[in-house]
Amino acid sequence: MLRIVLLLVVVVVLVVFVPRLLSRSATPSDGSNAPDFALPSQEGSSVSLKDYRGKWVVLYFYPKDQTPGCSREARNFQVDQSRYAERNAVVLGVSLDSVDSHKKFCAKEGLNFKLLADTDHRVTDAYGSLTNLGLVKFAERHTFLIDPGGKIAKSYSSVDPVRHSGDVLAELDLLQKSDAVKR
Repeated sequence: MLRIVLLLVVVVVLVVFVPRLLSRSATPSDGSNAPDFALPSQEGSSVSLKDYRGKWVVLYFYPKDQTPGCSREARNFQVDQSRYAERNAVVLGVSLDSVDSHKKFCAKEGLNFKLLADTDHRVTDAYGSLTNLGLVKFAERHTFLIDPGGKIAKSYSSVDPVRHSGDVLAELDLLQKSDAVKR
């Protein structure tokens, strides 16, 4: 009986974790150029990272529209929109959901920042945020703070959706003060 349980545990580990480890791309490192992209937003218009040169960009990846953690994280980014604008920053959310799903999510949650549909997974993969659990793929909760020149200033791989927007704002303040001192 113990052998059967042990065998089942090994099989579960192999089925769940090995594909995930094998399918993950490298996450771009802090200081590197942020991979450029062009993705459709909830409005259907194409959004490119280079559209935001000269601004700070908060590029956050999240698993799924209209789920509790993702809704909480998005609402917090929405509440803080004026604080991001004061810091010359924009928030862009990315998931594997469709434009239509994003449109419904924005309407339900009252979101007015851009949510980008990465339905072919290329951008999520380029940022090392794609998780593959066999048949199920989703974006991991990662965030990249990109400076006005297009370099990754800070990346977050462990995100608490409840306090994440506040953490990003605090880091943005530190980075901008440090940048001002360098000038």
